[in-house]
Amino acid sequence: MSDVIGLRGLRALGFCGALPEEQARRQPFEVDLDVETDLTTAGRTDDLADTIDYGALCSQVESVIVDERFVLIERMAARAAEVVLADPRVHAVTVTVRKLRPPVPQQLDTSSVTIRRVRP
Repeated sequence: MSDVIGLRGLRALGFCGALPEEQARRQPFEVDLDVETDLTTAGRTDDLADTIDYGALCSQVESVIVDERFVLIERMAARAAEVVLADPRVHAVTVTVRKLRPPVPQQLDTSSVTIRRVRP
């Protein structure tokens, strides 16, 4: 059985894109996480030590966006998933990364990628 911790709308500025201007200037990104884990003990004890500290998790994912450079949002999403799965209590994670200002000539609010990774 897996329960889910949902984190929505984590925003940070990072470098990601195939165009030169995307590598020269930080752009806004938004990330959603669905972290699958067993929350049975936390539900019983009401103790932070028995669950995943989502503040710390958000900080780690934010660091991926801010401190690393990417060409593809697919890779940014994969790196975020790797960080989340580093916690052995996480069974699986679904990551959505949205580029809030995609560089296309059409009227487009966002472009996004959603991936799901499971602990091997």
